Amino acid sequence: MSASRSHSSQPVPAKALAHRAVIVAAVAMVFSLSAHAQSSDSDNATSANAAAPQESALPAVKVQASKEQLPGDLEPTFAGGQVARGADFGVLGKQKMIDVPFSMTTYTSKLIEDQQARTIADVLANDPAVRTAYAFGNFAETYVIRGFQLQGDDVSLNGLYGITPRQLVATDALERVDLFKGANAFLNGASPNGSAVGGGLNLQLKRADDKPLTRVTLDGSASGEIGAHVDIGRRFGSEGQFGIRVNQANHDGETSIDGEHRRDNTTAVSLDWRGDKLRLYGDFLYQRQRINGGRPTVNDFANFIPEPPSATHNYGQTWSFSSIEDTVGILRAEYDFYPGWTAYVTGGVRHTDEHGEYSSPSIQANGTTTATRLGVPHKEDGSSAEAGVRGHFNTGPVSHFVTAGASIVRVDSKSAFTFSSSFPTSLYDTPQVPYPATTLTGGNNEDPQTVAYNLMRSVAISDTLGFLHDRVLFTIGARHQELLTNTYAYTGAQTRNYNDSITTPVFGLVVKPMQDVAIYANHSEALTIGDSAPNTAANFGEQLPPAKSKQWEVGAKYDNGQYGASFAAFQIERPLTFVNSSNIFVADGTQRNRGLEASIYGEPVHGVRLIAGATYIHATQYDTGTGATDGNKPIGVPTMMFNVNAEYDVPVLNGLTVTARWIHTGSQYLNVTNTLSIPAWDRFDLGARYATVLFGKPTTFRASVLNVANKSYWASTIGGYLTQGAPRTVLLSMTTDF
Repeated sequence: MSASRSHSSQPVPAKALAHRAVIVAAVAMVFSLSAHAQSSDSDNATSANAAAPQESALPAVKVQASKEQLPGDLEPTFAGGQVARGADFGVLGKQKMIDVPFSMTTYTSKLIEDQQARTIADVLANDPAVRTAYAFGNFAETYVIRGFQLQGDDVSLNGLYGITPRQLVATDALERVDLFKGANAFLNGASPNGSAVGGGLNLQLKRADDKPLTRVTLDGSASGEIGAHVDIGRRFGSEGQFGIRVNQANHDGETSIDGEHRRDNTTAVSLDWRGDKLRLYGDFLYQRQRINGGRPTVNDFANFIPEPPSATHNYGQTWSFSSIEDTVGILRAEYDFYPGWTAYVTGGVRHTDEHGEYSSPSIQANGTTTATRLGVPHKEDGSSAEAGVRGHFNTGPVSHFVTAGASIVRVDSKSAFTFSSSFPTSLYDTPQVPYPATTLTGGNNEDPQTVAYNLMRSVAISDTLGFLHDRVLFTIGARHQELLTNTYAYTGAQTRNYNDSITTPVFGLVVKPMQDVAIYANHSEALTIGDSAPNTAANFGEQLPPAKSKQWEVGAKYDNGQYGASFAAFQIERPLTFVNSSNIFVADGTQRNRGLEASIYGEPVHGVRLIAGATYIHATQYDTGTGATDGNKPIGVPTMMFNVNAEYDVPVLNGLTVTARWIHTGSQYLNVTNTLSIPAWDRFDLGARYATVLFGKPTTFRASVLNVANKSYWASTIGGYLTQGAPRTVLLSMTTDF
C-alpha cells in the first residue's frame, strides 16, 4: 500500500467531530421546542380564526381558502414510481409539472434503488438532455444540460445553494433528484459558481413516511466492491406528528477500472414535526469519500485525438488520491398564518475538508505524453438561508398565486497547492513513477487561506394569474440579485473585488386545452458570476466579469397519471468563454444553443415501463471576432442524444422484471476551431430484479450490467479535455424490508 493510501485509515479529526456535534445539537434544540410551539399554535388557532376578517375591505377581492400542499408531502409519481408528476420549483414551491411553464424531470428513490445508482451521474444516465463527465483534473462529476456545463458546486440541496457536498454526492440519503432544464436564475437565484445556464439540479433528502420502514440493502460488484445500507423511518405521536429518518451506508472496494479503489461513508438523519399549521424540519448529512488511484481526465494539446485505451486500463498513478469530507446541517420552518397563505424560513451550513493529489496525462504537440503532480489541500465553508411567503387570492374571476422571497448564499473557499515538474508517461503502457518532488508551492498547505469569497443576496417576487378557471396561467416575476466576488492570491493579496447587482425577469404562460394537456412558453435568464481561467491558460485563475444568459422556450406536456410525455423547443444564448490563440482565457462572442427535446415516462402499457426521449441541439458560436471560430460548434456539445430505458414484468414468473437501456451520444468537438472531435458513441445496459418473500420478509434481488459490450470510448470533451467512458460494470444487491 502506498503512503498516500494510508491516509484513508486516519480517524476523523476532533475539529470535524466538534463541528458535527454542534450541528446535531442545533437540530435537536429546535425539535425540543416543537411541542411547545405546536401547543401554543393549537391554543391560539380558535381565537385567530375568530379574529380573521370575514370579508376583504375591497369587495372585488376574496381570499381563496384552499390550503397549500404540505411541502413535506411528496408529489405523486407516474405508474412504476420512477418519475414524479411534480417537483420543487424554487421560489414557486412544490407544483405539478403540468401547471408550470418550465421543463423539469424528477427521478425518485425507487429508480435509484432499482437501478443501483451510486452517484448523481448514474441517475441522470436516464435523461436524454443530460450527459456527465469528470471535472477538470480530478474525479468530481460535472453535468452537461442542454449543451451547457453545470459544475457540481452549483447543485442545490433541499432548495439551498452552497451547502451540497462537493465533487461527488452519494445517493443513499436522497429521496428525489430534480432536474430543471433551462435558465433558472429567477427560481433559485444565481448559483455559487454561476454555471447553471442550461439547467439546474436539486437534491431532496429522505424524510419519514407514514408507513414504518426498516430496510437493509447488501450490495457489491464483480470487481470486488462491497457495501451495506440501512434505511430506517418512523413516525411518533398521537397523529404521527414527529418523524425521524436515518440512513447509514458504507461502500468499499476495487472498481471495474484497473487499480482504482473507492470508499464512501454516508450518515443522514432527518427530523420533522407536522402540526396543523406549524411544520419543522431538520437534516444532518455527513459524507466522506476516498478515491485511490483513480483514472483521470486527459488533456490534449496536440493536433490529433488519440485512440482511447482499453475500457479497463488506468493511466493514472497509484499515489494519486482524492479525500473529501462534508458535514451539512439544514433547518426549515413553515407556518400557515392565514388560509391559503404560508410563510417559510430555511437555512443550512456546510463544512468541507478536502485533499487530493492529482495527475492527468497531457498529449503534447510533438506526440509525446507527459504528466505532472498537483497537490491541493482545500477547505470550504458554505452557508445559505432563504425566507418567503406564498399565497392565493382572487380578484373577481382571476385567481392569483403570489410569492415573495429573499435569499443569501455565502461560500468561503480556502486552498493551497504543490506542483511537480513533468515526467513522461503513456496512455497505453502507463509507467508507475515514484511520488514526484515538489518544485512549486502556493499558499500554506498546512493551513490553507481564503482564495475566493462569494456572497450572493437576492429578493424575488412573482404573480401567477389564472384565467378561465385556471385553464390559462400567466406567470410574471423578477429577481434582483447582488453579487460580491473577492479573489485572493496565494500570498493573501486581493486580486479581484467585484460588487454589482443585476435583475433577471421571468415570463411564463400555460394553456390547458384539455385536462391532461398543457401548452407552455417561457422567457427566463441565467446569471453567471464569471468563469475562471484554467491552469492551461496564461491568465490562470483570472475570473471574468458576470454576465446574463437568456432563454426562450415553448413546449407541451401530457399527464394522465399512468404515463406522461413532454416536448420542448428552446434557445439559450450565453457569453462564450474559451482559451484563444494567444493562450488567454477570454469572454468573446456568444454561444447559442437551439434545440428540441421529447420525452416519455411512466407505464403506457401494463407491465411495460419507459423512460425514453431524444434531444437535438444546433449549437453555434458567433461574434467571436475571428473567422477561424465564427459559426463553429462549441466544445463538448453533441448534436444528437437519445435514451431508451425499458422495464418489462415477465408474466410467466411473478416478481421478475427485466430491464434494458440504450444511450446514444453524437460526436463532440474538442476545440473551438472544430479541427478535433470524438466520434459518436453508444452504450448498452442490461439488468433484472426479482421481488419475492424470503423468510416472511419482502426481499428484492437485483443485477445490472453497465456497458455490456465493454466498449472503450471517449465519452465527453466538455471543458476542452477528454473523459473516458466507464468499462463493463456488474452490480448486484439484495434489499430486505423488516
